[in-house]
Amino acid sequence: MLEIILIIVVISLILSSYTALQARPVSIKHKNAILLDTSALIDGRILEVVKTGFVPSQLLVPRFVIAELQLLADKADHMKRERARFGLSVIQELQASRDVDIAIIADDISSETGVDEKLVKLALKRNALLFTTDFNLLKVAEIEGVRVLNINELAQQLRPSRLPGEQAEIQIVQKGQERTQGIGYLDDGTLVVVEKAGTKISKTVTIEFTRNLQTSAGRMMFAKLVTQNTTPQAASANDLPRPGTKATATAKKTQSVSKRSNTTRSKPRSKPARFNNAKERIEESLLETIASQDT
Repeated sequence: MLEIILIIVVISLILSSYTALQARPVSIKHKNAILLDTSALIDGRILEVVKTGFVPSQLLVPRFVIAELQLLADKADHMKRERARFGLSVIQELQASRDVDIAIIADDISSETGVDEKLVKLALKRNALLFTTDFNLLKVAEIEGVRVLNINELAQQLRPSRLPGEQAEIQIVQKGQERTQGIGYLDDGTLVVVEKAGTKISKTVTIEFTRNLQTSAGRMMFAKLVTQNTTPQAASANDLPRPGTKATATAKKTQSVSKRSNTTRSKPRSKPARFNNAKERIEESLLETIASQDT
């Protein structure tokens, strides 16, 4: 009889322990979970990144981020109101997406009042990544030791690079920092500083890239104008007159006359001016005769 009672007590304890474990909320804590901040949701490009499959981890949206979006959606400023509403719709689209697992978490950091500070502390607490487009939050998070995913930096790194020596056409839109510089943009938005293009505003020019500079704000490229080569090319063998033709004889006469003319002009004029003038008239008439024969 005593054994039966002991068995019943053990079974009841097991059942009560199982019930307590089921009732306790499960803490969502993934090793590579990603916290989304307000700026990332308002930006909206997280949807495109999710569709490509580059976000395999779980996305976490704290309730205080949703509260901030709701507060912005009630603002009188039309632009902020529309962007906040768009951020809320992004959350709904992520929840309906089959490409990612998203969860709304109620975790809060009572010791902090600002949303940015709470996100940094929560990322440290959960050992999670932080997805943001806020430059100031990015710097603070890096100082605190939080790994940040910045979609702006990703977009900058994915832009095609231009090697020094490559050429392209670009429209100069404004002057640069120096008076002789011109500023233009590539199709992907890369800023290009063109030397000696300050007078080419609103014109499309051909440039040659010289170097590029990568900064935290983006990539900047430097280039120079490509000038068209106007040096006359030497005549080819096909362009020269053939021997024995009328054009060859005419060319020889013209060369001999021009040689005599140059020789005469190079000599000092020791003879009377009347003799020189008469000789020049004879040469001119001879050149006119040769020209009339050609025609």
